[in-house]
Amino acid sequence: MTSVQATTSSAQTSASSASSDIASQISRIMQQITKLTQQMKDISGSQGSAEDKKKQQELIQTQIDMLQAQLAQLQNKQAQEAQQKAQEKQQASKAEGVNNPSADHQIDIYI
Repeated sequence: MTSVQATTSSAQTSASSASSDIASQISRIMQQITKLTQQMKDISGSQGSAEDKKKQQELIQTQIDMLQAQLAQLQNKQAQEAQQKAQEKQQASKAEGVNNPSADHQIDIYI
């Protein structure tokens, strides 16, 4: 039984580190989007031809779109991991033993 608990403990530790890794990736992407948005604003006030400005804005918008797609993927992954963690917690909280019936531990009594 202790080996099962040790395995569960290490799995929870790796899950929490993966969760914090996703959170840090989300944070970095948000910072990049903020920087690119600021660059987009700065382009409109900079010198240069309208055509060059438009090309730069299109490139930056493409980068922002890609980052937003990555952000959506990470947020979905984070939500899935949170849901899985909640399910594992719920399953772990279920009492085990002979006095707690489950699909595997049923007794049919005929009188």
